[in-house]
Amino acid sequence: MADGMPTHGSTQLRSVIYGAAVGDALGVPFEFLTRDTFACTDMTGFGTHNQPAGTWSDDTAMLLATCDSIRTCRAINVDHMRECFCDWLNNGAYTPDGVVFDVGGTTSEALSLGQGLDGTWDNGNGSLMRIAPLALTNADDNQIRAVSAITHAHAISTEACVSFVHTLRHVLKEPDRARAAICDEQASTTRDEVRSGGFVLDTLQAALWCFATTASYADCVLTAVNLGSDTDTTACVAGALAGAYYGLDAIPASWIQALRGKDVLEGCLFA
Repeated sequence: MADGMPTHGSTQLRSVIYGAAVGDALGVPFEFLTRDTFACTDMTGFGTHNQPAGTWSDDTAMLLATCDSIRTCRAINVDHMRECFCDWLNNGAYTPDGVVFDVGGTTSEALSLGQGLDGTWDNGNGSLMRIAPLALTNADDNQIRAVSAITHAHAISTEACVSFVHTLRHVLKEPDRARAAICDEQASTTRDEVRSGGFVLDTLQAALWCFATTASYADCVLTAVNLGSDTDTTACVAGALAGAYYGLDAIPASWIQALRGKDVLEGCLFA
């Protein structure tokens, strides 16, 4: 088997990808809003980015670009993956309607330069949000780091991606044991202690906390959005994790129905 080849079937992949995309779309209208100044209870539209309900952001677009590269190359090919990311940024690929309405500064600069950034301040969550598909391949840790480093090359970001991929694999392989471990790790953390801004380690911890303190896919992603600030990314990462654990059928059908661009999403799946 070539490095980076898929190892899981289409059902698990769809659970993770739809889990992430739905969470992302739920969060888009509320991005940058302060915690407890709003309440997300359902799929809505417009708001911060003035997008129709069910529109995903750069998070899912780059996640789908990652998927599409794996589908095309049948391996982890960082040069090809970078081209897919540039196709998104420059041409609106991997979006529901060809519109790019949000992009992180590190991501934009790295794709413009053709290399990832490795400064201390280059540890936003822009590689974590798109790394989930690698959990469904046999990519090793160095390949995971290399995929992160297309944009986010600092060790804090690359190791956060390695950690999240390992967590997703554990959830997919041993769901109950993995959930128990995550719940134990998050047991002493209160909501007031959870940060939901753009720092990669904050996003990872927030996603784990949302998963550990809820009992359904819907509650997990709504809890993530309602933390405020980087709502779409927190819910995207938490949604991938919850999708892996609860499965595709646990995502509310009305939310999947409302999700725009499902043909784009389906065309990028590699298993």
